[in-house]
Amino acid sequence: MISEMSDLSAKGVSVMKRATGYIRVSTEEQSREGISLEMQAAKIRQYAELNDLELVDILEDAGISAKSIKGRPGIQAVLDMVKGRKIDAVICYKLDRLARNTIECLEISKLMDKAGVALHSISEKLDTQSALGRFFFTLTASLAEMERNLISERTAAALAQKRANGMKTGGSCPYGYMADESGRLIPNRREQRAIKRIHELRGMGYSYQRIADALVKEGIFTRKGTPFRETQIIRILRAA
Repeated sequence: MISEMSDLSAKGVSVMKRATGYIRVSTEEQSREGISLEMQAAKIRQYAELNDLELVDILEDAGISAKSIKGRPGIQAVLDMVKGRKIDAVICYKLDRLARNTIECLEISKLMDKAGVALHSISEKLDTQSALGRFFFTLTASLAEMERNLISERTAAALAQKRANGMKTGGSCPYGYMADESGRLIPNRREQRAIKRIHELRGMGYSYQRIADALVKEGIFTRKGTPFRETQIIRILRAA
């Protein structure tokens, strides 16, 4: 199709280039930053109109992380269109909508270059048809991955600090504890008594299953009110 369009252009016939848009958002991003699918689609339509691109479709991945292009049907469909040379350009609102992994970004760019398909990123004002555009594409992809890694490092450090301070870091509180209004872990007396009894029985030489049976007879149950299983008893003993 692209070769046919080139022949028409050579004959002086003006042909509008065909483009597809790609939008993606994870649930967390949408609630935190307001980067909705609707907003991205509107920006892509406006960009296509201003740049004389015929927008044939807008493909999406809703509620999916950009850590990898695997498992994202929307971006896979875009790449299939690129490989089949069914379009001349791909438009995205921001480069990290495609991928935050530099290697995958570069692989996508290489695939598009080979097929003669231009990549347009609205926020970064990128157009990979030019050498300068390709350079800034590589630079921006590297910066996006670095930002993601820095966020991960800061998050891990913050969680480690909360754990060191005895604070709840998400999910359920460990058995034997509950969280106060500030999120600090404090002992749960009933559960602490159960933990103490488990250790006593183990110290008496009871097997894990025998401990579980003994707890039922003594009316000691899990937080949910169910009998203890061997795996739960093992976990409690190892946490000591």
